[in-house]
Amino acid sequence: MLSSSLARLTTEAVNPASSRIDELDAAGIVAVMNAEDAEVAAAVARESAAIAQAIEIIADRFRGGGRLVYIGAGTSGRLGVLDASECPPTFGTPPEMVVGLIAGGPQALTRAVEGAEDSRELAAADLAAIALSSRDVLVGIATSGRTPYVLGGLAHARSVGAFAIGFACNDNSELEAVAELMIVPRVGPEIVTGSTRLKAGTATKMVLNMLTTGAMIRIGKTYGNLMVDLRATNTKLVARTRRIVAMLTGVSEEEAERLVAAADGELKTAVVAQKRGVSPAEARKLLAAADGHLRRAIGGDGHGDR
Repeated sequence: MLSSSLARLTTEAVNPASSRIDELDAAGIVAVMNAEDAEVAAAVARESAAIAQAIEIIADRFRGGGRLVYIGAGTSGRLGVLDASECPPTFGTPPEMVVGLIAGGPQALTRAVEGAEDSRELAAADLAAIALSSRDVLVGIATSGRTPYVLGGLAHARSVGAFAIGFACNDNSELEAVAELMIVPRVGPEIVTGSTRLKAGTATKMVLNMLTTGAMIRIGKTYGNLMVDLRATNTKLVARTRRIVAMLTGVSEEEAERLVAAADGELKTAVVAQKRGVSPAEARKLLAAADGHLRRAIGGDGHGDR
């Protein structure tokens, strides 16, 4: 029997669409799940204004040298860690720029750590350990909206002046009392009652994708839809870097490879050096003057500039 507080949560309600799902064959299960998942994008779309506001806040903190920190428990924490871990190879960011914290620490990524999500104090200690400050943004992820670890994290963020953003999939949650901005995609009851790794997890992944990608675009990490600040850490990314430089400069891939090598592997530096006819050192100065925006540095049309 669910406690009365849990029973009031939409994400804990029984979904009539799947009430007899155990009687379906595999094709029937897929059809039901796909129909329910189709509603998630619409739920996220209804939060577009809040998500856009969060992106601008995060980008502004990045420009001031601040960080984006995710905090959560269970699936929510794992998704935050996943999103944070993808930023360095995609956008060339230092690992400390986007940080994911999960209740129970790294071991909780692969197995549950009993009781970790129930401690507000643990969240405050985890955030103090990374020296969360007024320059940072904290996104507290709790689809239920009531996880003590996340509530404690947001309260600590407020106490040090960091901007506190709450993420939940239920209305009128406890997060609202401690967050300065709420993102609440209302995905409704899950296919398996209370299993918020499903629709709620999908909504979480979609929103976190938007937060980091949107903020990175705003601070100049792309040129159009090309990732021009990627870190070429494997064969695939080395080849992508070469192709992008060739595409943006009009040179052959062989010449692009030479340009990238001369720029110490820096894609944007290689493009600016070629387009402006300057040395890599001068190209870096032009990029710095353009706040890292490649389009500005090469004298483009300004499309996408802030």
